[in-house]
Amino acid sequence: MNSKWANYQAEGFYDELITDKGSPRMAARAAVNLFQQLSADDMSARREAAELAIREMGISFTVYTEGGNIDRAWPFDIIPRVISSKQWQSVSRGLIQRSKALNCFIDDIYNKQRILADGILPADIVLESTNYKPQCKGMSPRYGVWAHICGSDLVRDLDGKFYVLEDNLRVPSGVSYMVENREITKRVLPELFENYSILPVDDYPSQLYRTLASLSPRARERKRPCIVVLTPGIYNSAYFEHAFLAHGMGAELVEGPDLMVGDDDCVYMRTVDGPMRVDVIYRRIDEDFMDPEAFREDSVLGVAGLMRAWKAGKVAIANAPGSGVADDKVVYAYVPEMIRYYLGEKPLVDSVPTYLCMNEKDREYVLANLDKLVVKPANESGGYGIMVGPHASAATRRKFAGLIEKNPRNYIAQPTLSLSTAPTYCDGEIEPRHLDLRPFILQGKDSWVTPGGLTRVALVKGSLVVNSSQGGGSKDTWIVEGKS
Repeated sequence: MNSKWANYQAEGFYDELITDKGSPRMAARAAVNLFQQLSADDMSARREAAELAIREMGISFTVYTEGGNIDRAWPFDIIPRVISSKQWQSVSRGLIQRSKALNCFIDDIYNKQRILADGILPADIVLESTNYKPQCKGMSPRYGVWAHICGSDLVRDLDGKFYVLEDNLRVPSGVSYMVENREITKRVLPELFENYSILPVDDYPSQLYRTLASLSPRARERKRPCIVVLTPGIYNSAYFEHAFLAHGMGAELVEGPDLMVGDDDCVYMRTVDGPMRVDVIYRRIDEDFMDPEAFREDSVLGVAGLMRAWKAGKVAIANAPGSGVADDKVVYAYVPEMIRYYLGEKPLVDSVPTYLCMNEKDREYVLANLDKLVVKPANESGGYGIMVGPHASAATRRKFAGLIEKNPRNYIAQPTLSLSTAPTYCDGEIEPRHLDLRPFILQGKDSWVTPGGLTRVALVKGSLVVNSSQGGGSKDTWIVEGKS
């Protein structure tokens, strides 16, 4: 056995691959056994092969800094995360349930607002949110679905149980890296796939196409609708993903100036052969910039009249404008109640306990326990604006206390979870690193969940921040059949 594995310990945390007795978990046994047989030189060579593959495949992401935008190669760890299909089936059902309830909520908010009238959720939380878009009132997209693509972040605590940490419903990203992680692993560790039946992830673009096609307003007239991916352009941090998904679906990758809205309220794409009508827009731009007629007048990224075309039923937009009303960490705290209210069911996947600083009792508790809690702004993403209490300085905690007291509606707090770990190859050593998981849920005519998702790993020892923009990396995620 490789001595680096013999000395591996993840004391005090649930480890994804290794039990607290030091033996491999059943689903991961064959993978761990193979890695234990690799020498230090073999491990180093496989890592270098992965880095070479990433450069050849052009997999990158953009980090925004004060000095400008920096393109970086995708940080990838060669040791995969392994989950049994039996475990994943129950999680998958829970995610579909959650997505359905969230879409019921969004549709209700822009129409009858029953959940507010019945006092399940305070009206001011929703109607005074910057994510609530009154321009969408009275709309009900096809199938009543607003958030067609949802990325829900999952974590595992000490008990090994999955919890939903947050829901991303505006413009969730990362799925292309999930697919590319699998391709890298196949290239550098092909022998791993000999002893496993691993559920595929490379069909995501076709699943996404099927979901988007089901939204077409001309579904009965055209077997193959015209679908476009609307991107802000090459300087966006997720541009690699926009191009990847457009190519995978056989869709056109367009920017705002490539589209126009005609006098008939239809959306057209400018082509060398003349205008071509567009049926479905997969938007990867923030809704505030998508239509200068309806939202920000100074936007040069969107298409004038796009909201008019959408409201006229001439084009489908995914995710629909206004879906961000449910992408709020304060609203997140009420999702279990939404599931009970709209579906009459008990949540199948629990949320992380959440303290709302806008509530006096919760705020008092948070301010008295900042050294034990994780404090998050309600509408930030990418790991920005977060304070991890146990790792924060006294000065940082005082700063956040002031921010909370100044604007309590904008902050929530959660317990500092003992996030699960997984063996990770860092600087020539096999060490435990904390991670989370972002599966993607598609909802249109039907619902579908990715087998696994994007595993993000905190490459800095002891860190709980997994975002790539904050120094995190990623792993291939396996859902394996026939293993418990």
